Amino acid sequence: MGNLTDRVAYLKGLADGMKLTEDTNEHKLLLKMLDVLEALADETDNVSRQQEEISDFLENIDEDLSELEDFVYDEENGCACGHHHLHEDDDDEDALIEYECSHCGFKAQLDMDDFDYDEEFLCPRCGQPFFEEDDEDDSEGGDSETDKP
Repeated sequence: MGNLTDRVAYLKGLADGMKLTEDTNEHKLLLKMLDVLEALADETDNVSRQQEEISDFLENIDEDLSELEDFVYDEENGCACGHHHLHEDDDDEDALIEYECSHCGFKAQLDMDDFDYDEEFLCPRCGQPFFEEDDEDDSEGGDSETDKP
């Protein structure tokens, strides 16, 4: 009589052995209580089974997460994020941008790591500046923000 379902079944067996019938109020009450106990025991078993399944599932997730953490935070990769082999390639791709000359249509790749923003960058084909300065703001005679009423 370890689990609840077995214990309720034992009580129902006792009630059957006592020949309880619903002809008296006391017997009817006892039989209805046994029915409720049986339903509670069945539901408790269902919840216990579901809880075991969830527990097993969480253990599997925990193991998978642990493996993922080991991969991501692997010290052999050279960085804490685990993207050592990706950083070198990503840096090269992120540092290069393609820009089209507005004068001749030449498409040049600019290395943003080596780009000097204070120098004028000229198109290798036509020699015209890639980035023309906006003279409209300078010719208005002041800061447009402060001139507003």
